[in-house]
Amino acid sequence: MKTTTAASVVPSVVPSVVPASAAEPSAAEPSAAEPSARSRAEAAAPGPAVEPPVRVAVVIGSNREGRFGPVVAGWLLDRIAERDDFLPEVLDVASVDLPTALSSSPSPAVAAELAKVTPALADADAFVVLTPEYNHSFPAGLKNLVDWHYGEWRAKPVALVSYGGVSGGLRAVEHLRQVFAELHAVTVRDTVSFHGAGAAFDEAGHPRDPAGPAAAANTMLDQLAWWARTLRDARKRRPYAG
Repeated sequence: MKTTTAASVVPSVVPSVVPASAAEPSAAEPSAAEPSARSRAEAAAPGPAVEPPVRVAVVIGSNREGRFGPVVAGWLLDRIAERDDFLPEVLDVASVDLPTALSSSPSPAVAAELAKVTPALADADAFVVLTPEYNHSFPAGLKNLVDWHYGEWRAKPVALVSYGGVSGGLRAVEHLRQVFAELHAVTVRDTVSFHGAGAAFDEAGHPRDPAGPAAAANTMLDQLAWWARTLRDARKRRPYAG
């Protein structure tokens, strides 16, 4: 920008000598060429920190022969992949052989099975549990996986996805809410439920009416991300005593 000197705009009847106070900026008022201390501090301040993604364990809760869970899980993982706020890891009840007799000192064989799932549960910031509905509740294999762990669930959020016949697995979801409350976990309010699941998906594993389930999944995942980040920060500042 071109600068005009003070002398050039003074009428000829006025002496061209300009007092120093008018020609030079005061110490209290820095010139435009010299940024203030506040401006320098703001320029040097780091930008907003980028939050790490939420580590989410996606638990496929059925080990039944001919199960439909992997189809629903594949669809859900595609929805998660569309976002940049989650880092998913799949845990499949069918891939681990845990006895129904719980033990505080498991045998080496049981410890080896636990090693397939326990570290991932411990590292997770959040969970999405997929469940069908068997006889008005959730599968025994899922309950067994849950019961073999305790601290891994504490003060973390759980989202629930269900599928089934007329009820869409919602009775299984309500039972799971009670179980996770006992384990000091927080279940998010919104769920995704597939009624008549077998007919709701095509041969390629895609919902025949994708808009509704996708919207429901985004709402559920938004809630899960909020709770996961909030509780993750809280656990760092004040470890949960329970």
